[in-house]
Amino acid sequence: MTGTVYKSTGSWYTVKTMNGNFYECRIKGRFRLQGIKSTNPIAVGDIVEIQLETKNNTETGVINRIEERKNYIVRKSVNLSKQTHIIASNVDQVFLLVTIDNPPTFTTFIDRFLVTAEAYSINTVLLFNKIDAYNEDVLLEVKYLESIYRAIGYECIEISATTGHQIDKVKRLMEGKVSMFAGHSGVGKSTLVNAIEPSLDLKTKAISVQHSQGQHTTTFAEMFDLSFDAKIIDTPGIKGFGIVDMEREEVGDYFPEFFALKQDCKFNNCIHLNEPKCAVKDALEADEISYSRYKSYVQILEGEDEHYRTDNYDNE
Repeated sequence: MTGTVYKSTGSWYTVKTMNGNFYECRIKGRFRLQGIKSTNPIAVGDIVEIQLETKNNTETGVINRIEERKNYIVRKSVNLSKQTHIIASNVDQVFLLVTIDNPPTFTTFIDRFLVTAEAYSINTVLLFNKIDAYNEDVLLEVKYLESIYRAIGYECIEISATTGHQIDKVKRLMEGKVSMFAGHSGVGKSTLVNAIEPSLDLKTKAISVQHSQGQHTTTFAEMFDLSFDAKIIDTPGIKGFGIVDMEREEVGDYFPEFFALKQDCKFNNCIHLNEPKCAVKDALEADEISYSRYKSYVQILEGEDEHYRTDNYDNE
């Protein structure tokens, strides 16, 4: 029997079968995917084969096979930095929620997320949330960031999950697709999901005033069926997003504006740091590519994972 994993709690998985029934399932014995060093061998969105069993009048399932994924998105494991944690699989698109303050989403975090999504061939849309709460100066910051990301091909939408501004546009993009919602805790993911599908009534929490950061409301990733032919995967708030499983020479390929210039570099293995006649560095000097994007790229190459929490937009 085949089904889709809708929820993972670490040891048990909620699987929806093709006939619409849900079963709590577990893994029998050791279950590891070849080539992936992951703390969670099975993720929300996985297509799995299960075998039902009945114990104490309760019918549960055993997962004995996982079908090949069309894609998946990962982050560094919280506890084991050399391993990955698969956030979700078989995703059609990701909506990355961005807030300028309360809490702040820094460009380094955005860029790390986009690089990972590019590496796993997942389309990303940037949602600038809480647009109703910003003053004129902050709105100018939103426009500035939108100009950076639109110039390299990313769709940017200004929304307000509380007032409903442009929520219908987001819903149209979701139709017929599996969409993942991601971002820091407190950026309004659960509020947005509730605005899109009020019947879900996901829990929300207020922003921590002391730290201007959100409090975690989603503990595990979970998929939901919506009323308008769409599925969403709601994820826990992500604090850090370290780049994993990527060679230095290929990082630039996942910056679309760098990849477009790569053929013009003198050396075909140029990593755009100190090499002569580097088209990317020339474009940077000519203000044709964003300094904040280049800074994110350098930090990734240097292995700096968490500096964006103290970074800011100044001089970017």
